[in-house]
Amino acid sequence: MEQNTTLDINAINEKIEKESAFIDVLTLEMNKVIVGQKHMVERLLIGLLGQGHILLEGVPGLAKTLAINTLAKAVHGSFSRIQFTPDLLPADVVGTLIYNMKVNDFSIKKGPIFANFVLADEINRAPAKVQSALLEAMQEKQVTIGDETFILEKPFLVMATQNPVEQEGTYPLPEAQVDRFMLKTVIDYPKLNEEQLIIRANLKGEFNKVNQVVSIDQILRAQASVREVYMDEKIEKYILDIIFATRYPEKYNLSDLKPLISFGASPRGSINLATAAKCYAFIKRRGYVIPEDVRAVVHDVLRHRVGITYEAEAENITSEEIINKIVNEIEVP
Repeated sequence: MEQNTTLDINAINEKIEKESAFIDVLTLEMNKVIVGQKHMVERLLIGLLGQGHILLEGVPGLAKTLAINTLAKAVHGSFSRIQFTPDLLPADVVGTLIYNMKVNDFSIKKGPIFANFVLADEINRAPAKVQSALLEAMQEKQVTIGDETFILEKPFLVMATQNPVEQEGTYPLPEAQVDRFMLKTVIDYPKLNEEQLIIRANLKGEFNKVNQVVSIDQILRAQASVREVYMDEKIEKYILDIIFATRYPEKYNLSDLKPLISFGASPRGSINLATAAKCYAFIKRRGYVIPEDVRAVVHDVLRHRVGITYEAEAENITSEEIINKIVNEIEVP
């Protein structure tokens, strides 16, 4: 029995190694335009392969729009950008019925949500009604206009951005809506030598053209292959221990965290942590998940799923630090 399992894992490993060959090509193509920001590019790929969505937090000018636009060009997918503003309506996102006088009937005008890659820029600038219209499309992968329902094209990836600096005129995303995002990635400024390259490229006005290097079919095949990545029961247990420690820290020798956590991760958190770990293994061209894969994605999956209390805020303790303590305490298989 043991030998069969080993053979199966070897077979999966070989298959994944072949299937994931395009990752290097795709990353190289994106790096022609995007300097640095390796973490953001990697997280975009995890979101794409795991059929999830990404919430990006970072100050303006860190190539967030450029990153998803470049990815869309590299896989020849359709791209649309929605600039969220306080006066935006749900119809501006999903589309609406328009009366056609010639035929004396209503026709459907589809909104910008009908694309493979959607950038929801500054999502926290629009009211809850608009946010929920977008989040329904993200969750159900379909849109209803009038009495007709349209299935969204695959792959479908929403990358929403929010500016952490400005709080004026913003509507914070409710916890239940934030939970719909597979990953929340915080991006930082580029390194000094990277920014030097960015200045040079912009001053010269020379920008590399992004070519299609991967097909939509390859992406869809890869999404199916990710599910085949082997995850041992020990790894599953490790993931569950991390998730349960956010809910019941006292059971994991972390009683000091109990007054700091207002709510822990939902089952969506454990599903997304397992999926993201499989995607990370796939990106690293491996057919099986190791504990390091889980640790690599745990912050992005959980930082928006662990609620902190007023007590934690008063002590300047972030959800990041709470996750660090949990990950350092839980025994690695």
